Amino acid sequence: MRIMTFAKLLLLTLLLISPVFAEEDVHANEHATTEMAIGHTAEVQSEGHSEHHSALPPIWLVAPFAILLLMIATGPLFYPHLWEHHYPKIAVTLGTVVAVYYGFLMDHGTMSLLHTLEEYISFIALLTALFVASGGILIKFNAPGKPLVNAAILLGGAVLSNFIGTTGASMLLIRPFMRLNEGRLKPYHIIFFIFVVSNIGGGLTPIGDPPLFLGFLKGVPFFWVMGHVWHIWLVTTLAVIGVFVAFDMRTPINPPSTAGGKTVEIHGGKNFYYLGIVIVSVFMDPAVINGFPSLQKMFHVPFGIREIIMFTVAYLAYKTGDKEALRGNEFNFEPIKEVAYLFVGIFATMIPALQLIGAYAREHAAEFTVTRFYWFTGSLSGVLDNAPTYLNFLAGSLGKFGLDIGSISDVQHFAAGTTSPVPGDSGSIVYLMAISVAAVFFGAMTYIGNAPNFMVKNIAEQAGVDVPSFLGYIFKYSIPILLPIFLIVWWVFFNL
Repeated sequence: MRIMTFAKLLLLTLLLISPVFAEEDVHANEHATTEMAIGHTAEVQSEGHSEHHSALPPIWLVAPFAILLLMIATGPLFYPHLWEHHYPKIAVTLGTVVAVYYGFLMDHGTMSLLHTLEEYISFIALLTALFVASGGILIKFNAPGKPLVNAAILLGGAVLSNFIGTTGASMLLIRPFMRLNEGRLKPYHIIFFIFVVSNIGGGLTPIGDPPLFLGFLKGVPFFWVMGHVWHIWLVTTLAVIGVFVAFDMRTPINPPSTAGGKTVEIHGGKNFYYLGIVIVSVFMDPAVINGFPSLQKMFHVPFGIREIIMFTVAYLAYKTGDKEALRGNEFNFEPIKEVAYLFVGIFATMIPALQLIGAYAREHAAEFTVTRFYWFTGSLSGVLDNAPTYLNFLAGSLGKFGLDIGSISDVQHFAAGTTSPVPGDSGSIVYLMAISVAAVFFGAMTYIGNAPNFMVKNIAEQAGVDVPSFLGYIFKYSIPILLPIFLIVWWVFFNL
């Protein structure tokens, strides 16, 4: 029955974006062969810049996106019964408003919807596979939760995020992290886990976070981010963990357990193989690995081979999963269901917002400094999907230097370093650093900044943790804790 829930959800998504298929052209099929598996395609974005440069949506069409964000923020707090029972209908209805307008009233609107549908399916396929595979791995820490032990887990999770993605690391560690602190678990434990493991930690490699993978597909060398921002990542990660330790030292430590056993126990270890398959499938693309055959051309389909692999992994991981591990994790599909429904609305309603932002970035790129790129990319990454936000501002910064995001050689030249046409301005490397750091780090500012945030929140709520509301998260934690740290990062590294 739970597998059928995903089938119904995908059918619902197809119906939502159904006007797309009426006007699909041959060129879309060619571009789709290089789509990335984690959610956003480099080729499509560059095509989108030229398509929508002269045909922008009306500003009022951003209203459904604003309404959805407002209801996500206020629903659980002021009308929880209505929200809990009807949020899928609300998200789909608001998405439908935008889909209908694009499908019938905008030139090239159906192409935008098609790209968004492909991105959403890729997005939910990856999240589902990582969620189910990691949900079948039970990790037990046979030790009491202590500030330094918790800090070590957060730091280890941050490093792990760069190898299996922020979603994989979050799903793997959130339950053992909560069990470790059973009896002393507070809301801040969940919030700092989201800050570090679900967001900032994945800032070193293209595997870690979708924006960096997009840059990799565009031409940024795989190890460029690690080589240029490792010191910023390390300082920021340690700073956030340091604040966490200050919080955690005020919470009493449970008495040591008398139970024996290993310090760390792992059940369901075979699911690590499933996680490996998911990560490998991300790279099964000639745009990523030179000489790798195009699966789309091989099977004569425009899109979906990797997604089929990922959904298959999710199915097999659940059906063959270790029952003890699944029970120990209290595994169910509610967290991924909530993410799937809410993000189908977010993906659809944010199309006009992203296009208007992209147009603004292109038109004003010449007057944008490193500071503006850092704060604009960051602030919008907190409330929009950070991957397309990254691409829009990357395109704007390339345009400022007279380069084209659609050219791999231009992106490589930009990443290698080129002088700004504006006298006294910073070189291109600093611009790329600022955009990369802001897109990843600021995803921690809200629950919707990055997909794992909502999943971790849902898992914690099911465990009975008093997790802050959408507004509580922002005003009690992210603004007073993260914003000063991000301000210091800007002051030290990007205030040029």
